[in-house]
Amino acid sequence: MTTTAAPDPAPVRSPLPQALAGSTAVLIGGTAGIGLATAELLAAAGARVVLAGRDPERLDGAVRRVRAAVPANGVEDGGDGPVLGVVADVRDERTVEEVFARAGAVDHVLLTAGGFEGAGPLADLTRAGAQAAFESRLWGALAVARSAAPRLAPGGSVTFSSGVLVTRPRPGLSALLGVAGGIEPLTRALAVELAPRRLRVNAVRFGIIDTALSRRAAGAEEARSTPVPLGRMGTPEEAASAVLFMMANTYVTGEILTVDGGFSIG
Repeated sequence: MTTTAAPDPAPVRSPLPQALAGSTAVLIGGTAGIGLATAELLAAAGARVVLAGRDPERLDGAVRRVRAAVPANGVEDGGDGPVLGVVADVRDERTVEEVFARAGAVDHVLLTAGGFEGAGPLADLTRAGAQAAFESRLWGALAVARSAAPRLAPGGSVTFSSGVLVTRPRPGLSALLGVAGGIEPLTRALAVELAPRRLRVNAVRFGIIDTALSRRAAGAEEARSTPVPLGRMGTPEEAASAVLFMMANTYVTGEILTVDGGFSIG
């Protein structure tokens, strides 16, 4: 009778962000807000960063900004240097595959793509609107995970973004939050499925972060006046640091980390 050897245990590495130096991180939706702030922190830590976004002009601007964060003594890892930009849309599996093909060996993935498709009162909801929300968020997450998994090294990670409104919903967001709320159980399910490969899957449940997207969605004044126990919106860098924690700590998987200034308990 033949026996199958048990897989090697998950690798142990330093859980500090500095340990991300020399790794490659793919950030889909990394051209603005939290994704862009994460890219800058990763570049400053010495990681190679691959940015993916739908808008070529905004992508070029993000690449220039992240390159400015690369340390002067940083080593250009890969033929494209320490920062690479690839035009892609999570709703198009072909372009998602292209991102990972261009990236080569990958250690960490962050998906923050997804706007406010499907938002609006129930009476105005259309099937097309709900489908757009599903395509950009839940199916997008599945497509990214499916493309990333074969390319990730043991100890690698996938991090998704969630939001506090999935636990404290507001009127007019039923379809959007119904789809977005699926990210959290999906995170845990994928963490179990990919554990034998020694891959980790987590999500960050962001609160009210001071980004252009949140200001457009709620209005700048409303966003600033929303009651938060700490008395202010979070900065993109504060949100991004939580992502680096998820990437660096090799004993964290299946977790939903809340970063919201106490909004969920206020």
